[in-house]
Amino acid sequence: MNQKNLLLNLAGLAVLLLLWSVGVAALGQNLPLAKLLSPTATFSHLYHLLAENLLTEHILASLQRVGISLGLALALGVPIGLAVGQSRLLETASSGSFQLLRMISPLSWMPIVVMLFGIGNAPIYFLLTFAAIWPIILNTATGVKNIDPHWLQLGASLSATRWEMLTKITLPAIIGPILTGLRLAIGVVWIVLVPCEMLGVNEGLGYFILDTRDRLAYSELMAAIILIGVIGWALDSSARALHRYWLHS
Repeated sequence: MNQKNLLLNLAGLAVLLLLWSVGVAALGQNLPLAKLLSPTATFSHLYHLLAENLLTEHILASLQRVGISLGLALALGVPIGLAVGQSRLLETASSGSFQLLRMISPLSWMPIVVMLFGIGNAPIYFLLTFAAIWPIILNTATGVKNIDPHWLQLGASLSATRWEMLTKITLPAIIGPILTGLRLAIGVVWIVLVPCEMLGVNEGLGYFILDTRDRLAYSELMAAIILIGVIGWALDSSARALHRYWLHS
């Protein structure tokens, strides 16, 4: 990020912080508890929670769930996307089903998943994987269809085997679209994670938010919300950096 873009980003954050302060001040005239949501109280509690390692366990639990779910989504989504991208018949047959399923909110499956898997990590992994798999499938399939046909012809002319065509031509050509799908999946999964972690687990950022609500610790709740935004931004930035690195490598 160059200096100009950095300054613009900081200016945007400063405006957001100003609007936050003004909003809390306006609400505080009628709702005294609104002062607990002020930037000063929020960042003070965030510093305390991080300094005392009170959030470390929750952060690691959430990141572990996200990582495992994204891994499962890649393991399932990439092969499916490859198959769909290489077969017009399969693409036509699966298009309606995929569009129907991806438009269903993962959270709507909560009661069914809890009934099938009980409470704990299993239903969370299912819901997060379900949320992440669609952008990976669709971007992988699009990448396969956009491969330069001259590359495929070259491989065929050199009598390349199916495995060689896959590993030497197809997969390197679609890494970019796969990484784009992964970035989109990260955004979806990070949003779905918090309500999923309210399914009877005793660790994670979603659980921590429920705990602060029950304790009426509103400043800690706001601190957790800000932290969720910061970690989500960091994950997205990492995915973007990985994509840029691949494109320029």
